[in-house]
Amino acid sequence: MRVLLDTHFLIWLITGPAHLTQKENAIISDPAAHLLVSAVSIWELRLKWDRRNPDGTRKSSVSPDDGIDYARDNGIELISLGVGDVATALVAPMPHFDPFDEMLLVHAQQLGARLLTRDRKLAGHPLALQL
Repeated sequence: MRVLLDTHFLIWLITGPAHLTQKENAIISDPAAHLLVSAVSIWELRLKWDRRNPDGTRKSSVSPDDGIDYARDNGIELISLGVGDVATALVAPMPHFDPFDEMLLVHAQQLGARLLTRDRKLAGHPLALQL
Protein backbone atom coordinates (compact mmCIF):
# COMPACT_ATOMS: atom_id res chain seq x y z
CA MET A 1 0.00 0.00 0.00
CA ARG A 2 1.19 3.51 -0.84
CA VAL A 3 0.91 5.77 2.22
CA LEU A 4 1.32 9.53 2.01
CA LEU A 5 2.21 10.95 5.42
CA ASP A 6 0.33 14.01 6.59
CA THR A 7 2.70 16.73 7.79
CA HIS A 8 1.99 16.06 11.47
CA PHE A 9 3.12 12.43 11.05
CA LEU A 10 6.43 13.58 9.59
CA ILE A 11 6.87 15.95 12.55
CA TRP A 12 6.06 13.17 15.03
CA LEU A 13 8.48 10.75 13.40
CA ILE A 14 11.22 13.35 13.71
CA THR A 15 10.45 14.59 17.22
CA GLY A 16 9.59 11.27 18.79
CA PRO A 17 7.52 8.37 17.54
CA ALA A 18 5.91 8.07 21.00
CA HIS A 19 3.15 10.23 19.48
CA LEU A 20 2.12 7.31 17.27
CA THR A 21 -0.50 4.75 18.20
CA GLN A 22 0.31 1.06 17.87
CA LYS A 23 -1.78 0.83 14.69
CA GLU A 24 -0.11 3.88 13.14
CA ASN A 25 3.32 2.55 14.05
CA ALA A 26 2.43 -0.84 12.56
CA ILE A 27 1.50 0.78 9.23
CA ILE A 28 4.60 2.97 9.15
CA SER A 29 6.86 0.03 10.11
CA ASP A 30 5.26 -2.42 7.67
CA PRO A 31 7.84 -3.32 5.00
CA ALA A 32 4.98 -3.63 2.49
CA ALA A 33 4.00 0.02 3.03
CA HIS A 34 5.53 2.42 0.53
CA LEU A 35 5.86 5.64 2.54
CA LEU A 36 5.71 8.98 0.76
CA VAL A 37 6.23 12.61 1.77
CA SER A 38 4.80 15.32 -0.45
CA ALA A 39 6.53 18.56 -1.31
CA VAL A 40 3.37 20.08 0.19
CA SER A 41 4.47 18.86 3.64
CA ILE A 42 7.96 20.29 3.17
CA TRP A 43 6.38 23.64 2.24
CA GLU A 44 4.11 23.46 5.30
CA LEU A 45 7.17 22.73 7.48
CA ARG A 46 8.88 25.80 6.02
CA LEU A 47 5.90 28.02 6.82
CA LYS A 48 5.73 26.71 10.39
CA TRP A 49 9.53 27.02 10.77
CA ASP A 50 9.48 30.67 9.67
CA ARG A 51 6.73 31.70 12.11
CA ARG A 52 7.82 33.15 15.44
CA ASN A 53 6.29 33.40 18.88
CA PRO A 54 6.12 36.85 20.51
CA ASP A 55 9.37 36.03 22.37
CA GLY A 56 11.15 35.37 19.05
CA THR A 57 11.36 31.58 19.34
CA ARG A 58 10.25 29.48 16.39
CA LYS A 59 6.73 28.03 16.41
CA SER A 60 8.10 24.71 15.16
CA SER A 61 11.14 22.72 16.17
CA VAL A 62 11.24 20.92 12.80
CA SER A 63 12.79 22.68 9.81
CA PRO A 64 12.07 21.79 6.19
CA ASP A 65 15.65 20.49 5.94
CA ASP A 66 14.94 18.21 8.92
CA GLY A 67 11.95 16.81 7.02
CA ILE A 68 13.93 16.23 3.84
CA ASP A 69 16.86 14.65 5.72
CA TYR A 70 14.59 12.40 7.78
CA ALA A 71 12.77 11.15 4.69
CA ARG A 72 16.00 10.48 2.79
CA ASP A 73 17.70 8.82 5.77
CA ASN A 74 14.73 6.53 6.40
CA GLY A 75 13.86 5.41 2.88
CA ILE A 76 10.73 7.55 2.60
CA GLU A 77 10.16 8.75 -0.95
CA LEU A 78 9.98 12.52 -1.41
CA ILE A 79 7.42 13.43 -4.07
CA SER A 80 7.59 16.67 -6.04
CA LEU A 81 4.56 18.55 -7.30
CA GLY A 82 4.03 18.97 -11.00
CA VAL A 83 1.84 21.33 -12.96
CA GLY A 84 -0.65 18.52 -13.52
CA ASP A 85 -0.86 17.88 -9.78
CA VAL A 86 -1.74 21.45 -8.89
CA ALA A 87 -4.25 21.72 -11.77
CA THR A 88 -6.09 18.52 -10.84
CA ALA A 89 -9.39 18.71 -8.99
CA LEU A 90 -10.10 16.54 -5.99
CA VAL A 91 -12.57 13.84 -7.09
CA ALA A 92 -14.22 13.39 -3.68
CA PRO A 93 -14.88 16.83 -2.16
CA MET A 94 -13.65 17.84 1.28
CA PRO A 95 -16.02 18.97 4.04
CA HIS A 96 -13.92 22.11 4.70
CA PHE A 97 -11.47 24.38 2.91
CA ASP A 98 -7.84 24.05 3.86
CA PRO A 99 -5.44 24.37 0.94
CA PHE A 100 -2.82 22.10 2.53
CA ASP A 101 -5.35 19.34 3.23
CA GLU A 102 -6.77 19.65 -0.28
CA MET A 103 -3.38 19.51 -1.97
CA LEU A 104 -2.27 16.55 0.15
CA LEU A 105 -5.47 14.70 -0.78
CA VAL A 106 -5.02 15.59 -4.47
CA HIS A 107 -1.43 14.37 -4.28
CA ALA A 108 -2.59 11.11 -2.66
CA GLN A 109 -5.22 10.79 -5.38
CA GLN A 110 -2.59 11.35 -8.10
CA LEU A 111 -0.18 8.86 -6.50
CA GLY A 112 -2.73 6.10 -5.89
CA ALA A 113 -2.03 6.47 -2.17
CA ARG A 114 -3.94 7.01 1.06
CA LEU A 115 -3.19 10.00 3.29
CA LEU A 116 -2.27 8.85 6.79
CA THR A 117 -3.76 11.59 8.96
CA ARG A 118 -5.32 12.25 12.32
CA ASP A 119 -7.07 15.35 11.06
CA ARG A 120 -10.66 14.92 12.29
CA LYS A 121 -11.91 17.22 9.55
CA LEU A 122 -10.88 14.56 7.02
CA ALA A 123 -12.67 11.70 8.82
CA GLY A 124 -14.58 9.60 6.35
CA HIS A 125 -12.85 10.98 3.25
CA PRO A 126 -12.13 8.07 0.89
CA LEU A 127 -8.46 9.06 0.49
CA ALA A 128 -7.84 9.50 4.23
CA LEU A 129 -6.34 6.64 6.22
CA GLN A 130 -7.28 7.04 9.86
CA LEU A 131 -6.82 4.35 12.46
